[in-house]
This record gives sequence, structure tokens and C-alpha cells, in this order.
Amino acid sequence: MPNYQDLSNGIYCIDSGYIQHEYAAIYLIKEADEVAIIETGTYRSIPIVLGLMADLGISNDQIKYVIPTHIHLDHAGGVSAMMDLFEQARLIVHPRGARHMIDPSRLVAGSVAVYGEEPFKRLYGEIKPVDETRVDIANDLDVYSLAERKLVFIDTPGHAKHHFCIYDVNSKGIFTGDTFGLSYPMLKNLPHGLIPTSSPVDFDPDALIKSVDRLLDYQPERLYLTHFGSVEQPQDKIGDFKLWVADYLKLCEKYNPVDEISTKTLEEALRRMTVDKLANNISCSEDELLALMSSDIRLSAQGLAIWWKASHDA
Repeated sequence: MPNYQDLSNGIYCIDSGYIQHEYAAIYLIKEADEVAIIETGTYRSIPIVLGLMADLGISNDQIKYVIPTHIHLDHAGGVSAMMDLFEQARLIVHPRGARHMIDPSRLVAGSVAVYGEEPFKRLYGEIKPVDETRVDIANDLDVYSLAERKLVFIDTPGHAKHHFCIYDVNSKGIFTGDTFGLSYPMLKNLPHGLIPTSSPVDFDPDALIKSVDRLLDYQPERLYLTHFGSVEQPQDKIGDFKLWVADYLKLCEKYNPVDEISTKTLEEALRRMTVDKLANNISCSEDELLALMSSDIRLSAQGLAIWWKASHDA
């Protein structure tokens, strides 16, 4: 089975191999002789990217941009490895994320604290500093050119403060990072199949809804999700997406997740809600659905608890 899909318009979706099959995507955009890579997976994703490049006849020196939508490591864990390999590429990063790419020590320390040192090394390898002279900071509505193709960078807080999305004028599509959540292949065509992800540490539901509404002003014909792949005609799915967010907040109000026990209770409620919203519409069992979603549910519960405590302590 190939590790990538041709999505047309010069866009390829690469399965990064992170965690499991079709969990985290990397996108390659080719326009004339110039190439941009959006999201990086981890250092383990490099051979997969090089395999696609070989199939398309793309050389290393054609990579013009490396672009993580934000600095969570499933999106940016492979940045330093890619910048080492593609020596002429520019790293385009959100203003709030740039310093963590130039000096990743705090980013690494925080991740090691979550995963443990050995699991971190196994997942992400060595994350090295990126030379500051190769880093471009993309402010809101900055436009970068890929040959004659225009990529518009849009500041989209909500999932994270250091998050932008990219509107591609050619495809009328948006590379969404995590702003429109996740929708794995088995979920794509379901009611409620576009699911917000509220992972730690700076989830903000009000900012997320504003970012979503702002992106819809572009009337996108498709979304390119990091988790996972393209979603066509997304306007039909956004109402259900917003209902998920509203239901997350109702669960927080009900369970008041201010400590480890109440956060675990919230996680179990999220698990039940996921089954209630999705299980009747898919061919797999509830156990298979929860196996697919277990990590996302756990992280979303943790992120909601952090947001809830911060917003109520303020």
C-alpha cells in the first residue's frame, strides 16, 4: 500500500507513520519546480517523504518551505531533521512558535515530562535548534509564493495560541492543522465525523469558534486535515463540529474537572459521548472505535481540564 495519495492540484497527502496508520498527515505541494511541505511528522517520516519525492522526480534543492501549522510535535517533530536535509529551505512558523524552533529546549523538556525520556527518544529522536537566519515568521494574512501559487497564512488560535492555517488559492482548500479537529478515514462521511481536539495546553473554545468562522469566510471547497486527509464540501459539517465544542463545555460544567479524579471522570464521559455520537453509524465495533480514539479522548480531557481550571481561576 502506498504511503501517500495524490489529491490533485499538485497536492499529495503523506501518511507520516506517526503512532498508527493514517493518524498524522504531511502534505507536499508542488508548483512548477518549487515545493512546500506542510507538517513534518517526526524524524521517522523522512524516508517516506523522500520516497514520494523520488516517485515525483523532486530533488532536495526544490524544497522551498517547511511549514508546521503549530509546534505540537506530531506536527513539528521532524522540523530539524527536514531543515538539515533540505539545506536551502526556509522554515515558516507562527510568531509564538518561532523561538521554540530556534531553541527547542523548553519544548523538548515539556514533552519528556509527559512521555518519559526513553519513549520521547523513540518517538521523536533528537530535536535540534534551527538556525535563526533560516526562520521566517508568518504574521496574520502574510502571503508566500510557491512559483506563481499563493499561500495565505491565517492566525487561528483556539487549539493552540501558536497555530496558523494556510489557504491555498489554487485548490480553494485550507491546510487546517488541528483547527477543524480530526476526522479519520472511517469517520469522514459520518454525522458528527469532524471532531474538535482540545489537547493541552492552551485550548480556548471561544477563540476556536472565531477561528473556524473566520476560515469559513474564505468559502473553502475542501479542508486538508493533519488528522487525517481531505474533507470535501466542509460547510455541511461545521454545524456538527460546533455542537461537539458546545457539548465539551457542558461536560466541563457538569464534572468540574479541577483535579485528577474529576479529569478522569470527564475523560470517561467524553468516551461515552464519542460512542453515542459515532458508533451507530460505522461498521466497526465500539471497542475498535475507542481503540482508534483513545489517545485523542485522553488528551482532549486533559486539555479541557487545563482550560477549565485556568478560566475559573482567572
